[in-house]
Amino acid sequence: MSSNSTSSSSSVSSAGEGITGGYEGDSLTIKVLIAFFLGLSMYNVVELQILIFGTFNKFKGLYFWSLVISGWGIIPYALGFLFKYFSVLTGGARWFSIFLLSIGWYPMVTGQAVVLWSRLHLIVTGEKGDKILKYTKWMIIVNAIVLHIPTTVLTLGSNADTHPPAFVNGYNVMEKVQMCGFFLQEIILSSIYIAETIRILRTSIQDSTKRLMYQLMAINVLIIAMDLGLLGLECASLYIFETITKPTFYSIKLKLEFAILGKLVHFVGGKKSSVPFADEEKRGSSAMNGDADISEFVDLTKVKSDVTRTSQPKRSSTRNRADSRDLDLDLEIARLEHVDTLPSQSGMRNGDIAPTRQRKFETLEKNYRDG
Repeated sequence: MSSNSTSSSSSVSSAGEGITGGYEGDSLTIKVLIAFFLGLSMYNVVELQILIFGTFNKFKGLYFWSLVISGWGIIPYALGFLFKYFSVLTGGARWFSIFLLSIGWYPMVTGQAVVLWSRLHLIVTGEKGDKILKYTKWMIIVNAIVLHIPTTVLTLGSNADTHPPAFVNGYNVMEKVQMCGFFLQEIILSSIYIAETIRILRTSIQDSTKRLMYQLMAINVLIIAMDLGLLGLECASLYIFETITKPTFYSIKLKLEFAILGKLVHFVGGKKSSVPFADEEKRGSSAMNGDADISEFVDLTKVKSDVTRTSQPKRSSTRNRADSRDLDLDLEIARLEHVDTLPSQSGMRNGDIAPTRQRKFETLEKNYRDG
């Protein structure tokens, strides 16, 4: 019992190692977890890149490039820690692993924020939306400068051959500061999505819109939960666990954002458009799907048949053809009635309308009745 307790305690404490060098513990479980999580993160990135390049018709735009760059940043970050923990590169070559994890960390973390920011304009509109976009943009820029650069300097100093304790202590403090800073950044971005989603849900009557908004809210809640998990590992000083799960969580978040954020484009028309709800949704689902609204060019008061029903009881084929002709005739007559009541647009005098209309009706009647 005492031996198992000591072994367990040793495994937990060894998870805090690796700041100044590779993993020097003898826990097979931790070694397997290192390989599993770092390998999984790289697999997720490769799969995501295939989906991105197979989905986008045009390879341009902030959303596209932020997805691509933040995704590819995970690979050098994971490889760097893989080489570092397993001491694959020794001597002066070990700096290559430090270089990889450092250059991968920048696009992985800040790129994730840019992905969220690049679609933020789709749900925040007006003067308030412009302010939100402006402030969040500068928040991402300032955090990138203030949090990335000092952490990188302390990382290099902590892994030097003769690393002074000041670098190691400074890194331990700065690591927690930057984790809290980036955590708050993603909390702010995700909270904006959640708040706007709730606002849309309160006014939306379309089921498709509600479904998308629920998915968007759920994903942002999940993002916050994963960030909380990383922050908890960092505060517990479980350095290895935190660094190996970070790329995996970020790759999962990217895949979730790619799955949902792209769908927002189908519900808005541009930067200043809002998600269609309230009055716009009352036009009907056909307008949402891009279908024409026949009330714009047909006077429905002249139609005797019920054109609002999408399903009718089954009838014989002869009866169906006759009903179809009746409906087509009704619609055409209603259209002519609607158009011919506008003499100023047709260039005809009022006295010419009735005979012309009568001739058209007689021709249409004869053609449709003859089959």
